Amino acid sequence: MNLFALPGVYGPQDDTALLAETLRDEPVPQGAEVLDIGTGTGALALAAARRGARVTAVDISWRAVLSTRLNARLAGLPVNVLRGNLLAPVAERSYDLILSNPPYVPADRPTAPRHSPAQAWDAGGDGRLLLRRICREAPLRLRPGGVLLLVHSALSGAESTLAELREEGLKAAVAARRSIPFGPVLRSRSAWLAGQGLIEDGATTEELVVIRAERPV
Repeated sequence: MNLFALPGVYGPQDDTALLAETLRDEPVPQGAEVLDIGTGTGALALAAARRGARVTAVDISWRAVLSTRLNARLAGLPVNVLRGNLLAPVAERSYDLILSNPPYVPADRPTAPRHSPAQAWDAGGDGRLLLRRICREAPLRLRPGGVLLLVHSALSGAESTLAELREEGLKAAVAARRSIPFGPVLRSRSAWLAGQGLIEDGATTEELVVIRAERPV
């Protein structure tokens, strides 16, 4: 994923790659309407566009919006890129497939940071600041038979994600898992995470999960 990223824009990493691999196994009919929430550099939006989907990508960061627009132009792919807070810019629309790799890292602050690169990963004390909103709002934007693919760390509570999506009437399950070494962010706060009971002392790996949730027809 050799994509352009303005300073401060979250570049594709293991979580993006795992979600992209899961997307490859998902049926995407030609012309399907796809939404990518928190697009970053647009890696997932471009992957869907290459499948012939009509893609809308959203990010709260202007730098991410500009990075994705440029990457789409360089790739010669039509992606509609909007700036906004999660699903707010598309409140009146519905989709066949919604993708999201949102901020999900637990942090020692209750709110999301602003005007900081950390807004791309920090997500409140339990890491669910944005996950809860996506679980509540994304089902409303899915068409019958539509699918949500959502990636995050198991540190942020995969069972909570499954339960919240099922409460919204979706059929939800873990579609993919992968263990990876801690990156710089988790290494820097491993003592705090252990103190919160989120990891064991001395832990050096985390598990990524992709949740697949489908709205019944």
